[in-house]
Amino acid sequence: MTGKLYELDERKQRVLKAVIDDYIESAEPVGSRALARKHDLGVSPATIRNEMADLEMLGYLQHLHTSSGRVPSSKGYRFYVDGLIPPKPVSDEEKALIDRWYKTRVQRIDQVFEETAKLISAVTKNVSLVLAPQMTQAQFRCLQFLPLDSRRVITVLMTDAGFIENKIMEMPEGAEFEDFQRMAAVINKNLAGHTLQTIEHHSLAEIRDEIRDEGLYESALSIIQRALDTGKQERLYLGGTTKMLEQPEYHDVEKVKHMLMTLEEEELMKDILRAHIGDGLEVTIGQENEDSHFKDSSIITATYHLDGELLGTIAVLGPTRMEYAKAMSLLEYMNSNLTQVIKRFHW
Repeated sequence: MTGKLYELDERKQRVLKAVIDDYIESAEPVGSRALARKHDLGVSPATIRNEMADLEMLGYLQHLHTSSGRVPSSKGYRFYVDGLIPPKPVSDEEKALIDRWYKTRVQRIDQVFEETAKLISAVTKNVSLVLAPQMTQAQFRCLQFLPLDSRRVITVLMTDAGFIENKIMEMPEGAEFEDFQRMAAVINKNLAGHTLQTIEHHSLAEIRDEIRDEGLYESALSIIQRALDTGKQERLYLGGTTKMLEQPEYHDVEKVKHMLMTLEEEELMKDILRAHIGDGLEVTIGQENEDSHFKDSSIITATYHLDGELLGTIAVLGPTRMEYAKAMSLLEYMNSNLTQVIKRFHW
């Protein structure tokens, strides 16, 4: 536990837990009288007031403006998360929602991560982030061309994992749609079963020889290269960015604007999630966040694996006054559940 145990005897711990529980529920500073009325702490309001003063002096509570009540500090939340937090398992109703969500909304591997972000946000009422893995281990299944008009075709590349890359392409001068169909047959025969990672090392000479048209060959190469480039990139999915507007902490328009602008900085958010990659669950609270935009926020992350291989990270981002127990339990449950969902697509 990060908090110094010798600083807080059992009574101080009970008072601190009661303050944090009430503040998470109400978003209002907590006073000693209200605490005494609501909780059976076995001591008088005066004693509670003294304990709260001690907790403030020790850095676990703080005053906000001129209010007589107190709110938790980052140090207080850290002590709460590390040792006082009550367990709150995912309910049967939430488990049913998660199972139903995946069964009805996910048909392809790329949808797993997008829908996971939406699902986490829906349950926690906070912003969610999912850092999806690179797709280079997926196997090439087929390349198809669909006619769009007299000079353009829609190219569709599909892998065994369901990953699809779409692109509208101009047909080279003198080419017909039948030429693209013939090209697809050649490519599918030569590349079927290869992973995206090995295609770039695989000799494309046979494809070039069979197509016997440099313009067509370059067109085919461009869509394959696009899929390779996309597959090498981790993808970041956000869910519930508007959820923050429902939180009292984000009623300040300027604060929300800065937060939304930060969330749009994809590489920054990827770096933040990568920094939390590790085993188990990690909680970073308020002032513990290195980025100044998140000094009033908490980030809970979980890293998910498949057959021992690191795949990516799922996270909840919200105000420090979040329901830690609920968010932590959900991410732990999703961590194992996500692995099972991914296995459905023969990753």
